[in-house]
Amino acid sequence: MSLPVVLALLSLLTASIFYLKSSRTSPLPPGPKPWPVLGNIKDLTAKEFWLPATQWAKQYGDIVYLHVFGQGLVFLNSFDVANELMEKRGAIYSDRAPLVMAGELCGAGHMVAFTRYGPASRRQRRLMALGLSRATVPSYHPLITASTRKFLRTLFAEPGNHLGAVRRYAGGLNLNVVYGLEVTRTDDPYLMKVEGATDLLANEVTAGGGLWLVDIFPFLKHLPDWFPGAGFKRKAAVWKKDIVDSVDYPYDAVKANVRAGTAVPSFCSTLLQQPSLTELDEFDVKWTANSMYAASMDTTITLTQHFLLAMLAYPQHLARAQAELDAVLGPGPGRLPRFEDRPALPFIDAIFAECMRWGVPVPLGLPHRLMEDDVFQGKFIPKGSLVFANIWAMLRDPAVYPDPERFDPERFLTKVDDATARRRDPRAYVFGFGRRRCPGVHLVESSVWLMLASMLATLDIRKPAGAPDPVPVFDNTVFRNPDPFPVELVPRSEQARRLVEEDA
Repeated sequence: MSLPVVLALLSLLTASIFYLKSSRTSPLPPGPKPWPVLGNIKDLTAKEFWLPATQWAKQYGDIVYLHVFGQGLVFLNSFDVANELMEKRGAIYSDRAPLVMAGELCGAGHMVAFTRYGPASRRQRRLMALGLSRATVPSYHPLITASTRKFLRTLFAEPGNHLGAVRRYAGGLNLNVVYGLEVTRTDDPYLMKVEGATDLLANEVTAGGGLWLVDIFPFLKHLPDWFPGAGFKRKAAVWKKDIVDSVDYPYDAVKANVRAGTAVPSFCSTLLQQPSLTELDEFDVKWTANSMYAASMDTTITLTQHFLLAMLAYPQHLARAQAELDAVLGPGPGRLPRFEDRPALPFIDAIFAECMRWGVPVPLGLPHRLMEDDVFQGKFIPKGSLVFANIWAMLRDPAVYPDPERFDPERFLTKVDDATARRRDPRAYVFGFGRRRCPGVHLVESSVWLMLASMLATLDIRKPAGAPDPVPVFDNTVFRNPDPFPVELVPRSEQARRLVEEDA
């Protein structure tokens, strides 16, 4: 089949889609003007897609509609609208797109982020609730504490490699919790495999909103690999091996440990030792475990990087946080922070909350797929539309967060009524909405809080001598994770150094 014929068929199919939809009685939500047939393909960007999406929000309102070759893209730009559709109408707004590229050709279809809504996704959510629920996470506190102390020792020993230390902390903690595997170095093979696959998914497979032409026209997957324009198939073959290896490699290790009787307690080892485990159960455990790891690790790294940027830009908050810690722990500090100190450290909590709001780890979330036609506020939203929660716009809403571009922990210390407090809590936004809300929220909440408190208690955070103010660059297309920037982390005092070294 020649390329002109393929293009003609694409045009015909797109025209047919519009014809079938022309009988709707309600108008589509507003949005930027599309091109004939191609739609809004010119409006999609691979980097920082949340920025044009937020400009559209300012121009068109709380719901914005685009399409690419007839595939609807809907952006929900306010908390009320996202809550109404993704929470209250979750029965029809909780599906994932049948992404041929990511799910089928690249082998990621059984990951929680890509699983279609139905029995499989419900089984995965139940498993994740077992391992990551609010009631379960406190049982990981001793492990989180030990990992945080190890992280501090790494920072003190390798002050110029803070990003490597953060990656080792986030990845090592999750590998231990999920698989019972201990990370001893930054180039740990388990860590490298899973991190490499996560990077592939974020920056290659799902770049530019995650849509490939083969997702809109699935018959393209049958093109021969050598065919002009079929380069996506050659890429997918390479990426699939890396992605599947990242799932199998740590899982096979924990299975071997269980068989040998050497497995330490973990999410996987606990479930794999159940006497009634079926083949389907084991399949679900394997893919759910990988998803638990990936979601928590990237969020942790992103939040930590934004915390460091904030402390560099707003040193007055660093000084106040250290004064609060010294008042509770003793000067110097007198000891290292513990989870039971948290109620006595409201400003540390406020810094953590503002890092979530100001940093916005996943500005657009992962798209939900609408399972049937819907009408909301007089606007028609077609079945099959991909629906994005514009978390960036919500957490930059000046009506909720005055002067939203400024890093201001004080905003969370101002006394307000309960309804306002719930509305301004960034946890209501950053982990997503509805039945697709990230189940790793409680693990991230605990692990990142203790890590930030421990860094504030023991380290001074400053720019290297002569270095300019960092200007963050965001190349990751899903997570708002800044590229590396110069920062100097040094022990606050000899007392801090002794505490960290004696804790070894």
